[in-house]
Amino acid sequence: MNIIDRGSGTPIVVIPGIQGRWEWMTPAIDALARRCRVITFSLADEPSSGGRFDEHRGLQSYVDQVRDALDAAGLRQATICGVSYGGLIAAAFAARHPDRTSSLVLVSALPPSWRPDARVRFYLRAPRVLAPLFMLASLRMYREIAIASDGFIPGVATAAQLGWRSVTHMFSPSRMARRIRLLDAIDVATARASVAAPATPALIITGEPALDRVVPVSMTREYLQLWPGARVTTLARTGHLGSMTRPVDFADLVVPFVERVDERNDDWRQVG
Repeated sequence: MNIIDRGSGTPIVVIPGIQGRWEWMTPAIDALARRCRVITFSLADEPSSGGRFDEHRGLQSYVDQVRDALDAAGLRQATICGVSYGGLIAAAFAARHPDRTSSLVLVSALPPSWRPDARVRFYLRAPRVLAPLFMLASLRMYREIAIASDGFIPGVATAAQLGWRSVTHMFSPSRMARRIRLLDAIDVATARASVAAPATPALIITGEPALDRVVPVSMTREYLQLWPGARVTTLARTGHLGSMTRPVDFADLVVPFVERVDERNDDWRQVG
């Protein structure tokens, strides 16, 4: 499997969102790698990932990929950080492999109860044919980008960078649609039980409710029911794209949490 391994220090595995390509998260990866060791990859069904994917196993193929990435990096344990769709993968991994999860970070994450709304179902009818319309509709995210960038003109520059990254590392409409359809096979009650691991330290990061146009903040906060002891925090002046539009501020939330957990685990190992 092709993994990206950058930086040094406390290890963090970062799982990308529904578009599947790790490159879309480059600003966040770079900001984290200045202070931690970051392991990331493209989702298993991306041709560039070199991963193993079995559609019949559904989300479990992505969960197994996290384990394979830890093995490839020579890590027994790490913080598992999932962004959006990757958050559901991260939560499932943490629940099934608590011994390999030092802590969990969920960023604007899909909860087990999430299902596509009418807008998403429209694009699922013909993903490839409707892809140009989908990209045009992404302009609705511009308000969030401009606010995160402190103004209209800086927002244009940020949007251009994000747009260029999406073109040079193009998403596959059909693979994105398949990832959404995989969720149809999930029984919500069973899924909620399968991602609950309250003994694992968890940090939930959302944007502002008025700015996240992809996953409602209220839905990400459902994880507080699964991890009652989790911390929740808001990355101000962002919506769904905060890890990419404000990567330094994003790292400022993640790294202290991860390092505190790591220090606590070190103390426990010394006592043990």
